[in-house]
Amino acid sequence: MARKSEAVLVIDMLNDFITGKLRCERADRIIPNLIRFLAEAREKDVPVIYAGDAHLKEDFELRVWGEHAMKGTGGAEVIPELRPESSDYLFEKRTYSAFFETGLDQFLRSLGVTRLYITGLHTNICDRHTSADAFFRGYDLVILEDGVEAFDQKAHDEGLEYLKTNYGAEIKTTEEVIKTWQRKQAEVPRN
Repeated sequence: MARKSEAVLVIDMLNDFITGKLRCERADRIIPNLIRFLAEAREKDVPVIYAGDAHLKEDFELRVWGEHAMKGTGGAEVIPELRPESSDYLFEKRTYSAFFETGLDQFLRSLGVTRLYITGLHTNICDRHTSADAFFRGYDLVILEDGVEAFDQKAHDEGLEYLKTNYGAEIKTTEEVIKTWQRKQAEVPRN
């Protein structure tokens, strides 16, 4: 595979978080944006990587949230609207961070990725912890303001502000990133 400098990370867009045990009522609003964004990423040959909970009964996180997204269950599957395509990648996680003991960092480095687009759930929990680990590893971060969500507006807004302030994350809309990609593609000289 060719080396890429950018990748999209889709976090926890799983059945249990959209329609199941830990349903986020507000998640529905980002699904159309993510459908469009992921299609554009694939068209521009930007790797799309899914990172979703796949918990075991021993996982300490279950003490806080109860059983959810258990490995091998339908609750741990990506929602049908965002089902991964054959060109996409899937990483299972057992904690808030997509980097913790998943092999994601090594994989991104093998692709030459330096810039991550963070999407999915929850702005103030898994997106935040994944962004922290990405920042500590030297990745540039772009958070899709309309491609991440939380249980309520306050948590979402505070999550975005935290990511911007503490990790230097750029906060952009789906449309802004797509236009940037389209502009870059138009600037590429044709042979």
